[in-house]
Amino acid sequence: MRADRKLKDSTAARVIILHTSRDMAFASLSWRPLWAEEFRWRTQHRRIRTYAPRRSPLFYSQQRRRHCYMLSHHTRRSDDLRVLVVGGGAREHALCDCLSQSERLSDLLCLPGNAGIAEVARCIDGVDVSDVSSITSVVKREQVDLVVIGPEAPLMAGLADTLRAERVAVFGPSAAAARLEGSKSFSKDFMHRHGIPTAAYRRFTDAVAAKQYVRQCTRFPVVIKADGLAAGKGVLIVADIEQADCAIDDMLVRQVFGSAGREIVIEEHLRGTEVSFFALVDGDCVVPLLPAQDHKAAFDGDRGPNTGGMGAYAPAPVVTADMADAIMRQVVRPTAAGMVREGTPFQGILYCGLMLTDRGDIRVLEYNVRFGDPECQALCVLLESDLLQVLHDAAVGRLDAWAARGGLAYHPGSALTVVLASRGYPGQYATGSRIDGLEQAAAAAPDVKIFHAGTGRGPDGAWIATGGRVLSVTARAPTLAEAQRRAYAAVHRIEWPEGFYRTDIGWRALAMEVK
Repeated sequence: MRADRKLKDSTAARVIILHTSRDMAFASLSWRPLWAEEFRWRTQHRRIRTYAPRRSPLFYSQQRRRHCYMLSHHTRRSDDLRVLVVGGGAREHALCDCLSQSERLSDLLCLPGNAGIAEVARCIDGVDVSDVSSITSVVKREQVDLVVIGPEAPLMAGLADTLRAERVAVFGPSAAAARLEGSKSFSKDFMHRHGIPTAAYRRFTDAVAAKQYVRQCTRFPVVIKADGLAAGKGVLIVADIEQADCAIDDMLVRQVFGSAGREIVIEEHLRGTEVSFFALVDGDCVVPLLPAQDHKAAFDGDRGPNTGGMGAYAPAPVVTADMADAIMRQVVRPTAAGMVREGTPFQGILYCGLMLTDRGDIRVLEYNVRFGDPECQALCVLLESDLLQVLHDAAVGRLDAWAARGGLAYHPGSALTVVLASRGYPGQYATGSRIDGLEQAAAAAPDVKIFHAGTGRGPDGAWIATGGRVLSVTARAPTLAEAQRRAYAAVHRIEWPEGFYRTDIGWRALAMEVK
């Protein structure tokens, strides 16, 4: 078939050629028939929609054969945005799902993404999330307007700095500001300098000195932390001197965490209730999000080794309005102001891992400089505000507009997410096992979404497990109890003998409701 003419548009990224004949219209890249007046072309990468009047030259005519050329961005408005999400877990799937609902979205990409994310975004595989040069090349080639950075590694590698130097809007802090998460020593010293409440601590690079300090401790357990990023495994709670010596040797002598363990922090063990408190930050402007609680331990009853998170829910009822005000006053605002005073203003999402102690105090356990996973999944399904508009405004210095209107809007009720992981996680686990029943699970109850973390497609097209944490089954409902019921109703439809999950996600908040 020959082409008679081409429609040109200066904003087009590429041209998709459609041929029309007496009987069908089909895309040159897909042999899928299109019988309706609304042409729809879909591949794994994108969906393009255009409309043609029945009698227009662009539609079927019995008199002669016409050729229709459609530009993938020919209807793009001047304020539409091409967005790249960096990351490939369930957090990024939730972000992509939420961003895809925005009317301002022109094109959504995810790097590297995963098989689940490919349902809502065009995935760019083969590029490491810490490869700043390659990601920058992708951003330029795809003419991306906004980059949303999910994981911490590219932030520490300076991706946000490089992209801002290229005049690209970025949601995520600079490498200097990302030290709040990337270095436990830096964050503890920062809190000490600015009067932000945290546990008492000492820093060590020498194993002998660290062991001597432990022997001076009068109360156990104590907490020993690797200074750098250790994939969520660098925090150990030790019950006695023998365990402490072993942890110190692992980090400083045997260097099981590599460079992340060249320095350690030893701090007092706090007792109380842990909560996750998030805030959008742009310099000294802060907008709080809903508080959440996650479940770090692998097994029911908060037993077993720590993980990246086996489930979460939001909002956390333990954080009352008065408590939220206290957290903003004692932690969030002083953190944002302190970063400005030190010449490294923070721009992005600030995650404060807090302990509400048995004495009624607030103490900071840790900072993260990105959305928590799995808390992000629960927050995204509750959000009513346009996430793309929110993140873009934060990236270009307009976050104060959201502060002025009182923050973001949310669906009423609660959300709860249950993580399904490969057996053996967080230790050694096998990959490649088949997962069935995902469609039935998503339809098991209203307002259920399944976010993918470690999935792929097998040779026969079936879903397979490719990681440790594999799926996040998330439900929204008027009450937390109903959200829990819906989430587990969906989980029970998933057929995956090689996986496991906790059966008690949300127990803390539900116990409070009973009281």
